Amino acid sequence: MKLKSKPKSAFVQPFSCMMLSIITVMGISPLVLAVPGQVSLHSPEQSAQRQPQKIAQASGTDTPERSQILQQVNALYNQGDFKGAEENLRKFIKKFPEDAFGHFQLGNALFQQKKPEDAISSYREAIRLQPKYALAYNAIGMAYASQSRWQEAITEYKKALEINPNYGEALTNFALAMWQTNKKDEALSSLEKALNIFKSQNRGEKVNQVERILKEIKTADEPGVS
Repeated sequence: MKLKSKPKSAFVQPFSCMMLSIITVMGISPLVLAVPGQVSLHSPEQSAQRQPQKIAQASGTDTPERSQILQQVNALYNQGDFKGAEENLRKFIKKFPEDAFGHFQLGNALFQQKKPEDAISSYREAIRLQPKYALAYNAIGMAYASQSRWQEAITEYKKALEINPNYGEALTNFALAMWQTNKKDEALSSLEKALNIFKSQNRGEKVNQVERILKEIKTADEPGVS
């Protein structure tokens, strides 16, 4: 897909959609693969089918009951049964109301059901319980981005990056929001930083995604590109 030349005074939409797929957790060890999404050139439905998401578990806080519920959620999530995952997560939260991770994952399940406001509420609760939850701030940003609420999204991405300046996915999301608000230089700078981070982590798929986005943004204003 080629991008059209960027208007000089209007918001632009250089990508077919802002998709949220799997994010590798950074800065909250030892969680892995927890968030509903990162930027991709595919729809959420396509990504969910191609990359089943796994529910992370925090070592040191597990009980057999906690692990069992999370395993059930994981299975439902991988099957694309986000409503079922939501129901199990609500049961989980009743048993573990102070578990920030449970609220965060409930936000993920709600987001996948296209309920961004409900998702944001769950992410906010996770942050209340764990104030340095960079992933939750990033996820709130993505929920705002899904509604084209770019300035609000930018605010949340900045909060995530204040906690973890090397959070590659937040840098990428921030860059796309900046591009949507006609701040090309800031977008390119953030993408270059994200690219270097992903390269240092040997994350080839993310490197390829960011390189593709960089190429499209850099060529968007070239004469004859449409």
